[in-house]
Amino acid sequence: MAISKTNVPHRIYLTEDQMPTQWYNLRADMKEKPDPMINPGTGGPAVPEDLYPVFCTKLAQQELDDNTRFYDIPDEVLDIYKIYRPSPLCRAYSLEKALGTPAKIYYKFEGNNTSGSHKLNSAVAQAYYAKDQGLAGLTTETGAGQWGTAMAEACSYFGLDLNVYMVKVSYNQKPFRKTIMETFGAKVFASPSDTTNSGRASLAEDPDNGGSLGIAISEAVEVAVTTEGYRYVLGSVLNQVLLHQSIIGLESAKAFELIDTYPDIVIGCAGGGSNLGGLIAPFMRDKITGKANPRIIAVEPASCPSFTRGKYAYDFCDTAKTTPLAKMYTLGSGFKPSANHAGGLRYHGMSPILSKLYHDGYMEAKSVEQTAVFDAAVLFAKHETILPAPESSHAIRTAIDEALICKETGEEKTILFGLTGTGYFDMTAYAQYIDGSMTDHIPTDAELQPGFDSLPQLG
Repeated sequence: MAISKTNVPHRIYLTEDQMPTQWYNLRADMKEKPDPMINPGTGGPAVPEDLYPVFCTKLAQQELDDNTRFYDIPDEVLDIYKIYRPSPLCRAYSLEKALGTPAKIYYKFEGNNTSGSHKLNSAVAQAYYAKDQGLAGLTTETGAGQWGTAMAEACSYFGLDLNVYMVKVSYNQKPFRKTIMETFGAKVFASPSDTTNSGRASLAEDPDNGGSLGIAISEAVEVAVTTEGYRYVLGSVLNQVLLHQSIIGLESAKAFELIDTYPDIVIGCAGGGSNLGGLIAPFMRDKITGKANPRIIAVEPASCPSFTRGKYAYDFCDTAKTTPLAKMYTLGSGFKPSANHAGGLRYHGMSPILSKLYHDGYMEAKSVEQTAVFDAAVLFAKHETILPAPESSHAIRTAIDEALICKETGEEKTILFGLTGTGYFDMTAYAQYIDGSMTDHIPTDAELQPGFDSLPQLG
């Protein structure tokens, strides 16, 4: 039953039987597909068998599938989803009033689980496929900690071991993230660590190395491929992850149908692309097929500007250069973000799917500085009662900016953004913002150049 457009509740919930039972593969509807992964050993396009030593078999098959439009969500995954999904689509009435804007601001809230983020959507799926394959355990990396926490939850549920390599600067800034992962039985290592060859190499080069997702990925992959019964899992960037996260956008689209509304602008924060790709999936489909024409905006940190200042090129997904090469917007696998970067959006590259869509002009991208991001986070918290994660707050910043433009023009646009999670483990960053010690860092061209110099030269 549709809800009156003049009486939209603060929170719009789908019923359990309205929750999607399939994931949507956006690649099936793309007019031009993302460029294929390259096997660094052969120099040719990767095939699923190339990925089997690293990923679960069915996940490797999903990774390279450009044609299957919908995948059935396994019943075991749906059973867990139903504990915390469907998630609400919320109308930000109080924020609208504070801004004095005619815009209608909606956000999809993904923080209703212990990880405090959207990451559980893919963690549950990846852990399920590992269990179904009969594996003993998994390895992964995490930046700010949401993915590691989600993976720890999922592995605990399915009875799998988990080793997490956490970017050292975040490991030190957010000790309680480590604690919650350990609560669910995971082993957590500060990366770069002295437990792997790639970690020891990074420390030998720079003993004070604060880490990066590229380094953490190298460590996790190394352990996965050298440990019997283990595989590696990743929380963003990969095609399989965007597939699982499509449930966010599919639920959003269904909720908008219930209120007979459609967003004019869709905004998501962008680090590797998991939440952005999931949120925009059905709306991008409409844009590609000509059904609608929403503006779609990716928002990234100015300190790690993969979209806005990166190069569209083939690059390794990890610092040790052991993974297949992906065509993406990248700062180079050797790029290390500034240590003062407060959020988890610190990966050197961007999802190949999103990179292709951006390259072909289907979406926009902008970068924002973190003090402006926290300005928006605090304003949102005061008016909407949720303390947002720093990552999500990049999207909040841009949603506020777009709403203020509507205030100037008088346009009554409908804005949707993804509130990917809560910020209750990010209090060090909030404290720095409040006491005035938070600073911004925008890398110079000279600082970015070493990363670009590390890009592989393909014949």
